[in-house]
Amino acid sequence: MADINAALGASKEAIDQLIVTGERTGPAWTASRAPGKWSPSQIVEHVARALEESANVAAGRPSKFPKLPRVLHPVVRGLLFKRVLRKAEFPKARTNKAMDPASGPATPVEGRARLETAHEKFDEACRQLASRGESMRTTIFGAVSVEDYVRFMELHTRHHVKQMGSRRDS
Repeated sequence: MADINAALGASKEAIDQLIVTGERTGPAWTASRAPGKWSPSQIVEHVARALEESANVAAGRPSKFPKLPRVLHPVVRGLLFKRVLRKAEFPKARTNKAMDPASGPATPVEGRARLETAHEKFDEACRQLASRGESMRTTIFGAVSVEDYVRFMELHTRHHVKQMGSRRDS
């Protein structure tokens, strides 16, 4: 369980960073940084949804993630999942409709609560899966280790911390 503890600890640190970065946006909380870009509030909602759907995957429940044909799992696992883990950064990409929020929490305080609740669900589901020695069976990448998936989600969160932190609001 040591590896899962470290991975989930790093994931929680990334969530905490996202929360603090969001709180620093002040009145720009609900303002997009550019046309077609998400506001800090929408970024928080996107990350929370991704954590909740990942918790569903870990618990063996249906999720809103895309369901790719199994034959594509090794390809997407190599081109995206393993690449993100190897380079420790997310490429620019679009998300699926279910993860694309029209809005998010009204205030940074609500955003904090939203992220903390979502991460708690993710943490619990991943710990349970890891305690059984099982793999995370995703509809995008196929079977991957729980620790690697948690690291992937940590990097996803850090990607959005950078986006939110790159805002030029004063």
